[in-house]
Amino acid sequence: MSELILSVEDLTVSFDGFKAVDGLNFYVEKDELRCVIGPNGAGKTTLLDMICGKTKPSGGVVRFKNYNLTGMIEYQITRVGVGRKFQTPSVYEDLTVFENLEISYPKRRGILGSLFFKREDELVGKIDQVAEQIFLDEVLRHKAGRLSHGQKQWLEIGMLLMQDPELLLLDEPVAGMSAREREQTAELLNRISKGRSIVVIEHDMAFVRMIAHKVTVLHQGKLLAEGTMDQIQSDERVIDVYLGH
Repeated sequence: MSELILSVEDLTVSFDGFKAVDGLNFYVEKDELRCVIGPNGAGKTTLLDMICGKTKPSGGVVRFKNYNLTGMIEYQITRVGVGRKFQTPSVYEDLTVFENLEISYPKRRGILGSLFFKREDELVGKIDQVAEQIFLDEVLRHKAGRLSHGQKQWLEIGMLLMQDPELLLLDEPVAGMSAREREQTAELLNRISKGRSIVVIEHDMAFVRMIAHKVTVLHQGKLLAEGTMDQIQSDERVIDVYLGH
């Protein structure tokens, strides 16, 4: 087995007596692009919420590299190298694409960082590089509010890339995108997965096939199946609870 970057062991969380995630074990290797699928209510988003610190587990442990994330809060988890994108794009619509990327740079954070920050060539070069990666290099001076839904999704991914995370958590990144935008997003994720690990929650099986190194299927908060896309699509249990519907 390659080096593990994320280890989730016996993870459990309950809401009003309902176990949204129930004794889950989940492992992601370094430089792996993992897709997590399953029916609504399977615990997919809750899993990401617990990895990034948004939700505290009732039991179990989440480890990222040598860090125990279970006892850390969200900003601490971000600082050690975990980036999270939620289902709905969250960008600053009154700022330009350039400015959205600029304020995501870690050295800009905090009062002192903002007061003493200078727009160095290194930062401008990084913004240009990220903008090209996310297909927005020609609209850097446009207000983010003018972007299409798909472009806003890319911009938010770019804002995470400015932080150089070693683990990216993406929740339904192609929801609402056109077919062409989905293809471009697959190209983007395949490219940026070199040198980092990515966990993607997605319902679009054609998109999953374009990107997944390995697929995890959740059902009722538990691990149902895991393997390649071909293995998952031929698994009778997965067909019965998810793909068959």
